[in-house]
Amino acid sequence: MSTASPLVDQFRRRITYLRLSVTDRCDLRCAYCMPERMTFLPRKDVLTLDELHRLSLGFIARGITKLRLTGGEPLVRRDMIELVRALGRKLGANEGGGGLEELTLTTNGTRLAEFADDLFAAGVRRINVSLDTLDRGRFETLARRDSLPQVLDGLAAAKAAGLKVKINTVALKGINESEIPEIVAWTHAQGFDATLIEVMPLGEVEEDRFDHYLPLSAVRKDLERRWQLTPSGHRTGGPARYFDVAETGGRLGLITPLTQNFCEGCNRIRVTATGRLYACLGGDEQVDLRAALRSDDPEAALDRALDTAMRIKPERHHFAIDRAGAQPALARHMSMTGG
Repeated sequence: MSTASPLVDQFRRRITYLRLSVTDRCDLRCAYCMPERMTFLPRKDVLTLDELHRLSLGFIARGITKLRLTGGEPLVRRDMIELVRALGRKLGANEGGGGLEELTLTTNGTRLAEFADDLFAAGVRRINVSLDTLDRGRFETLARRDSLPQVLDGLAAAKAAGLKVKINTVALKGINESEIPEIVAWTHAQGFDATLIEVMPLGEVEEDRFDHYLPLSAVRKDLERRWQLTPSGHRTGGPARYFDVAETGGRLGLITPLTQNFCEGCNRIRVTATGRLYACLGGDEQVDLRAALRSDDPEAALDRALDTAMRIKPERHHFAIDRAGAQPALARHMSMTGG
């Protein structure tokens, strides 16, 4: 593979973290994420598993040490576990490993019961699971699917398999706002970490996101009336700021793209299932890696494309949800970009 230089953008930020989407498809239809009648990509437009593997190797050769597989829902992709096994062989702890320090994924949990043991065997040690409510009726309303029992079964399977779990909860005013303390307490009681996320203005949905935008500054104040939150030095390579919760004995993360910008320390890039590299979640700056992979000299073309990505990566995003009826910051949905 390439011996080219590490990935460093024009603001001297070292890029070591790749979030790679393996599919835009999902078996849920969460109201803040996508429309009920979501149109997914034709399968022919999506990178093959072999292309996803070769692309990942190219990134690892340029200094990517953390790789998160995302979607859509990554576990709905057929033979997905074969890609996980192949990438797991690049973990530095394995004999002949190639510099990858962590392989992980974000999932909605509906298929974890089936794949938890396989993920652990392949080298995955930590996963993020999206869960916005513990109420079955509210889950069905929000996700438009009655799948909470499968998610809870999946979480139990992940715990039994030895996977460390972080629960990601999008804070939604008027929907799960009153339930957030219960979600955090339950999560910590299970031995999981909890992270709260502000809703992001990506893609057209049926509802106005302004109606449900809940600043985490307000959530934090509410939680601090109940519990003692102490800033933690814990880091996972992502944008969350962490706090230790004395009363629950657990860890709480806050991801605040709207109320507290975290771009100055960005170490991430995202690649869609079609091979589009987005240099910023909140920007349209992009490079076509699929064309590079399918060129006559894919290794050299990929290196050139990655160099271009470093030149165009912006200093920060410009997300905002500041008024009713505002258009989303970007037309593409999170399921297209990769969560």
